[in-house]
Amino acid sequence: MLLDPAFFAAMVPAVILMGLSKGGFSGLGLLSLPLMAQVVSPITAAAIMLPVLMAQDVVTVWSYRRDFDRRTLATLLPGAALGIFAGYLLAARLADGAVVLAVGLISIAFAIRNLAARGGQDLPPTRSNFPLGTFWGALSGFTSMIAHAGGPPYQIYTMPLRLPPAVFVGTGALFFALINIIKVVPYLALGQFTTQNLTASLALLPVAILSTIAGVWLVRRVPVKRFYGIIYTLLLLVGLKLTYDGLTGLRWLP
Repeated sequence: MLLDPAFFAAMVPAVILMGLSKGGFSGLGLLSLPLMAQVVSPITAAAIMLPVLMAQDVVTVWSYRRDFDRRTLATLLPGAALGIFAGYLLAARLADGAVVLAVGLISIAFAIRNLAARGGQDLPPTRSNFPLGTFWGALSGFTSMIAHAGGPPYQIYTMPLRLPPAVFVGTGALFFALINIIKVVPYLALGQFTTQNLTASLALLPVAILSTIAGVWLVRRVPVKRFYGIIYTLLLLVGLKLTYDGLTGLRWLP
């Protein structure tokens, strides 16, 4: 696998997209797993990516170590832990396509609503809400465990808070770093950390770290309004992609 040029042709762009996503342009990372799935199975792709993600988490958490919102994390994390646990228990019983489809449709509706509002007057910021944060945190943890799609639920809760871009990214960096640490346990239980997969992860680490640094650099230079416009647009595109994947997974499309 490691000597196959097709493997690197798919995996390197996928890791770059994930690095830019980790650096702050949330949503791009969801495009990486379909790329990887062209050369390895989705389960193998996820197993290879988890150590890569954890290395990228180190870069983003360090880069934004002073830029995160404690209240938002405290609101989201309890639900996320429950969502990961539920995903582990139900993974064998749920159709991935149904979960991906639901996340895609929610993402499209949310992104269109906010992009339309930005055409007129910006929506006012919302306040932290524990019941809502628990719900979206649980959905983020659940979809991260089931379909590696935890970003949209996180964005749906946090973007209306209108946090400064650095705080928005830093909070997400710490949130998903903790989620990935929690996910190590079920991945070990499923026996997905093979020597071959870990070797592939190690080979991709330099690209992962450099692309994450590039994402951090770009986010710190994009104006606030443009930043949120980019994020909403990415969320819409990712929602469309997830909807298509969900429909295909349910075999509603050829």
